[in-house]
Amino acid sequence: MTDAIRDAKTIASVLTEALPYIQKFHGSTLVIKYGGNAMVDPQLKASFARDIVLLKLVGMNPIVVHGGGPQIGALLEKLKIPTRFVDGMRVTDIETMNVVEMVLGGLVNQEIVSLLNSAGGRAVGITGKDGNLIRADKMHLTRSSVGLDAPEIIDIGHVGEVREVNTKVVDTLVQSGFIPIIAPIGVGDGGESYNINADLVAGAIAEKTGAEKLILLTNTPGILDENKKTLTDLSVAQVHQLIEQGVISDGMLPKVNCALSALKAGVKSVQIIDGTVVHSLLLEVFTDSGIGTKIHV
Repeated sequence: MTDAIRDAKTIASVLTEALPYIQKFHGSTLVIKYGGNAMVDPQLKASFARDIVLLKLVGMNPIVVHGGGPQIGALLEKLKIPTRFVDGMRVTDIETMNVVEMVLGGLVNQEIVSLLNSAGGRAVGITGKDGNLIRADKMHLTRSSVGLDAPEIIDIGHVGEVREVNTKVVDTLVQSGFIPIIAPIGVGDGGESYNINADLVAGAIAEKTGAEKLILLTNTPGILDENKKTLTDLSVAQVHQLIEQGVISDGMLPKVNCALSALKAGVKSVQIIDGTVVHSLLLEVFTDSGIGTKIHV
């Protein structure tokens, strides 16, 4: 058997394995949160763009919500604007918010749009302010302290949480054959801008669009057990147990809470996958073994 025939058989086998998933998810909405190293490494950025375009071409409806924390931090440092975090949340005054909008709504968003369009897609970049896509409320942190009768309320500036999602905006784009690329910036009642965690925005959009899947790209292989082994398949009940045991904690906890909220609202499954793997999206959607951690009801 020649190398060419062997390669052809391998390709045919891969396509055959993908066929049932293409049929199953044809016409379905997939919300993908894009962040971490996948947004920095050139090879990973190119593979992500091709993956999204392929999903659209075979009849699925991908919606991308992206982060951009490292890029925001880099520009703030360059502009000599000090950065302060409280409980992992960036304190966002008006000057910082202007930088956030510039980076998320401009630089990062348009780079992703360009990558997808260069790969043959039809991507359109928007923020949560466009068409009042994401109505937001100001977020306050609370902290209990010894000697205080009530929890301390901490104002962290223009940081928000999703109040409602106007799905008509993304529905119009999807039905017109476009791929929405969404920057996680919301708008308040007075027209003010709010910086919102991208995982939370992706979860809210998955809930309101009736997505089949919510896929969160991370810098880890998924949810790990106490021995650092990836847990590939978890029910909601098992996830709650892992949280109580402290196995799921720290930075993974907000992602998992986002997943639980989406599942409760009717999203069929949530995948937390390793965005540092080339073509991780295709491996998740089109193969029997998948990749990362699947959470389901």
